[in-house]
Amino acid sequence: MKAKMFRALLPLAIVFTMVSCSSDSSEGSSIDNKLVTSYNYNEAELKLVTLINNYRTSIGLNTLEIINHISYKSQEHNIYMIDNKAVNHDYFQQRADNLIEVLGATRVAENIAYNYQTSESAMSAWLNSPGHKANIEGDFTHFGISITVDETTGKKYYTNMFIKKN
Repeated sequence: MKAKMFRALLPLAIVFTMVSCSSDSSEGSSIDNKLVTSYNYNEAELKLVTLINNYRTSIGLNTLEIINHISYKSQEHNIYMIDNKAVNHDYFQQRADNLIEVLGATRVAENIAYNYQTSESAMSAWLNSPGHKANIEGDFTHFGISITVDETTGKKYYTNMFIKKN
């Protein structure tokens, strides 16, 4: 009797275990809601930080303070785009929710770009796009940036996220 009951319940236990361990998001990580404090910026990323802040000051806006956690979340998205061979804003709301929860952001925006060889060319493309330009010129206080190279194609993926904190 016990053996029959065990055999009947075993498949249910296996299914329950598999479902309960699955992730809700393809882009999540084990440190999703923990503050990431370190990020190693490459030269191109630092150049883009300078370009964005120089542009903002040239039109009378405040400079934005870089936050490593935002750059980390931006890098996660670049890796997601590379893995999926697609340029998109997939899971933006999850990234925004993370920045709201972890950093206390009250507003979040995102720019992405693909296959620009230099920080200057990506910046120029963003400034020539009304939506991207609006984000760069937006009422924000902090930002993060990641430029990630797809090792198989050599193409660069850019994600730049902006937040406003009170």
